[in-house]
Amino acid sequence: MLSQVKVEEYNSYYASYITKAEYPNIVEGLKISKKEFVDFVESIPVEKFTHAYAEGKWTIAEVLQHIIDTERIFAYRALRFARNDKTPIMGFEQDDYVPNSNANNLGQEDIVSDFNAVRNCSISLFNGFTDEMLTRIGEASGSPMSARAVGYILTGHQKHHFEVITERYL
Repeated sequence: MLSQVKVEEYNSYYASYITKAEYPNIVEGLKISKKEFVDFVESIPVEKFTHAYAEGKWTIAEVLQHIIDTERIFAYRALRFARNDKTPIMGFEQDDYVPNSNANNLGQEDIVSDFNAVRNCSISLFNGFTDEMLTRIGEASGSPMSARAVGYILTGHQKHHFEVITERYL
């Protein structure tokens, strides 16, 4: 169960994402939430894709690209941790990524295609991890993190942003 992830395996900042992860099995959760992503994106009216709910806020397309970019970065972290690489990993500034993402020039099909490619890689990556590898801890952004915590963060982060899009944009 998700309760197997100990608080020592992640920075408390990520607790809300981990608690939003609905599936005890990481690979199963990644597969199910992949379909949820596609269904969700395809349900968004095309005219809303580049809509922001307030001045200075991200558009829906930028939020979706942020989910993809974050998954790429976090999957890399999981790989490093699972392989027992103890080299600290610096953080990343999400607010620098978004304006440089070109998200608002991408269509729904582009976003879905990119997400599917990234998620398929994440599924393959986590499918190859043993239980021991999943519990290995590395350092990211100055805090400990396990490969297992990353797996739950990926699906919880996605769910968090779907809630934001639904509440504030749609």
